[in-house]
Amino acid sequence: MIRLVHFSDIHISSALADWRRGDWFSKRVTSWMNHRLLGRARRFALADEIVTRLMDELLRRGVDHLVFSGDATALGFESELRRATEVLRVGQYPIPGMAVPGNHDYCTQSAAASGSFERHFAPWQEGQRIGEHRYPFAQQVGPAWLVGVNAATGNRWPWDASGRIGAAQLERLRQLLDKLPAGLRILVVHYPLRLKSGRREFESHGLRDLNALVTIAQAGGVKLWLHGHRHTPYHLQQSGSVALPAICAGTATQHGIWSYGEYVIEGEKLQAVRWNYDPQGRSFRSVEEFTLHLG
Repeated sequence: MIRLVHFSDIHISSALADWRRGDWFSKRVTSWMNHRLLGRARRFALADEIVTRLMDELLRRGVDHLVFSGDATALGFESELRRATEVLRVGQYPIPGMAVPGNHDYCTQSAAASGSFERHFAPWQEGQRIGEHRYPFAQQVGPAWLVGVNAATGNRWPWDASGRIGAAQLERLRQLLDKLPAGLRILVVHYPLRLKSGRREFESHGLRDLNALVTIAQAGGVKLWLHGHRHTPYHLQQSGSVALPAICAGTATQHGIWSYGEYVIEGEKLQAVRWNYDPQGRSFRSVEEFTLHLG
């Protein structure tokens, strides 16, 4: 039996944003306008407080491993990544973790190329790899394997929140799944397998090479898909249109949602509890329970 906590899309911001000249000709300008001028920042006003209380609470919960499925930041600034890893206590927290980036962490092409996310989250990206490549990577948790994939890209256009894994990383994923010892395989990626409705994500907001990832994941024995990106939490059982059981953690810090998941996995059965933050009581309370079959 293993106990995982899955959270995502915390969107930590910083008043000390480190703007560079090239940022003024990039997607970061419109993202900043959306964040600061159109009200998005207000929806995440309690982000630091909630993450701090979450990390305090999990120490009392007897959790085996943390899973963070991306979007640590609002605009992908180095200062935001620094602050995010401070409140998450990455490298100091006694419970091990896995982290993959989201599209906000790779807000621009320069942010993606800088390796800032990987430097700051390095303690949560330890694991087995193919050669020296950062992605994908696998971490063992009891009898299970968490497999982290990077689907974030530095997109140019303001409306483009899509992701892509790319042929090279997909091939490394195939090799990694082939070489891992036996055990339950759980894929961790920022983008959804399907929306809550069971339909595919919109092209400008989804994973462009989704079909290729699904094919490799199924061939490699993956039994569960954990993701974020969509801020409302939901889960999907495997069905005709849904290739694998999947869970969207939602956002842990957006006003009125404040959600994370706790999963107990034993054999082919996953029992989940979804927790929401209560700002008046300054604590988390369970709001939903569900079961997924991973066979």
